[in-house]
Amino acid sequence: APCPEPGARAELRVRVRLPGGQVTEESLQADSGADCVSLELRAADGALVTLTADFRQEVKIFRALILGELERGQSQFQALCFVTRLHRNEIIPSESMAKLRQKNPRTVRQAEEVRGLEHLSMDVAVNFSKAAQLSSHIHNVCAEAREAIYTREEDVKFWLEKGVDGSMFEVLPQGSDVPELQRCRLCRDRWKPCICSYSLSIEWYPCMLKYCRSRDAGGKVSSYKCGIRSCQKGYTFDYYVPQKQLCLWDEET
Repeated sequence: APCPEPGARAELRVRVRLPGGQVTEESLQADSGADCVSLELRAADGALVTLTADFRQEVKIFRALILGELERGQSQFQALCFVTRLHRNEIIPSESMAKLRQKNPRTVRQAEEVRGLEHLSMDVAVNFSKAAQLSSHIHNVCAEAREAIYTREEDVKFWLEKGVDGSMFEVLPQGSDVPELQRCRLCRDRWKPCICSYSLSIEWYPCMLKYCRSRDAGGKVSSYKCGIRSCQKGYTFDYYVPQKQLCLWDEET
């Protein structure tokens, strides 16, 4: 389990509709003791996508297990991890998530709010063996992706100010430093380095708490938590790969 500490826990399964119309099951776990939340769903292309939010360290971890193209010399699956700063109010707190109860498990849910697509340039590699200091969850979540953990320089600056050891980060080659570095989808040679692009979407997650108001007999108004608002959000990550063979999905179609 991604959240291995005592505390109030919850595990929910919700059915969500993907953009192409298929229905998939998403599992949500919350652990208020570890102050973390994780969501997992299978995307339309078969990739298994996980989001882990570590509130304590202000870190969110996206992991994608992408099915490989065996006939093109790839392994069974390829794992990627993208680690970014977790901002307040992106997702509901772990103790609120741990209190959610499963209602109508057969209902197919659609997010009430579609949040804008975020395009992130992942220009720094993270050393797996040192990354536990950034978040203890990286060890569990990114074990299969140890050679492919990426973050951004602006997030690194934030974590360094919090006292995280900078030796776990390595700045990757950029298009501006290496003029011949192309986007993988334009690169003809499968063994050349290029800038890969990977997109994923979290189809349904509790992004905000809803508050209702009540009035007591004396006319005093008070507000109380009365539910959640659900959101959908897509992300596109650009990052350096040493050869196009590691980025075969990103091709001109």
